[in-house]
This record gives sequence, C-alpha cells and structure tokens, in this order.
Amino acid sequence: MKRAGILNSEISRVLSYLGHTDCICIGDCGLPIPDEVERIDLALAFGEPTFMRTLEVVAGDMKVEKIVLAEEIKTQNPAVLQQVEDLFAGQGIQVEFVSHTELKARTHDCKAVIRTGETTPYANVILQSGCIFA
Repeated sequence: MKRAGILNSEISRVLSYLGHTDCICIGDCGLPIPDEVERIDLALAFGEPTFMRTLEVVAGDMKVEKIVLAEEIKTQNPAVLQQVEDLFAGQGIQVEFVSHTELKARTHDCKAVIRTGETTPYANVILQSGCIFA
C-alpha cells in the first residue's frame, strides 16, 4: 500500500507513464472527452470532487512545465483562474490561453482526461509534463 501521493490507481499509473511534454487534462463534469483518450472519472455528484482539489493533488505529484487554459476563464470564472494562478505562482510554469474550442481539440492529444464533479464554467486545464531531472 502506498504511503504518500495519489491513491487513485488510474491517475497514479498515468502520471508514472508520462514523459517530457506529454499532457493530461483535468476537466469539469461537462467537458467532452474524446473516445480514444483514457477517461478517469472521479465525478461523484455535482461539485464533488472539485476541479481545484483535484488539480492541487495532481500538481503535487506531477512535474508540470506548462498549463493550458481556456481564454474564456478570464471573464467567465475569474475566481477559479485566480486559484490556479495562486497554485502555480513562483514555479516558473508557462501559462497559455487558447479558445475553449481549441482546448477541447487539444484533449485529443492528452494521455488521459480526469473528469471531476466541477460545475463552474471553463474549469478545465491541460497540464504538460516537465522533465524531472532537468
């Protein structure tokens, strides 16, 4: 049994498989997930687990070099945007904003999409893996 880190076996497995520049996505409960991309469904009920709690746990166990957010989060969900910015502050992580349509298209290239129970708009992020020895 693990002593620390992520207990969810699917998330733990996907993170251990990631190489430099590989991506995963954490999304709200409404984000469409391409059929060919692994779905890790954590949603229990509306709002549970939250996007931010899931992001905090995953980011604590993953070397992230870049995040991709929907441009629309700036006006439609500034509170979550602020929480995301606070989480990654001072870590030198690149932040890219794209249209929500583009973010959804980029999920096709993700190794997995983690579905949360989040119900606030545009609470979706793509995390790009960094190199742990650089």
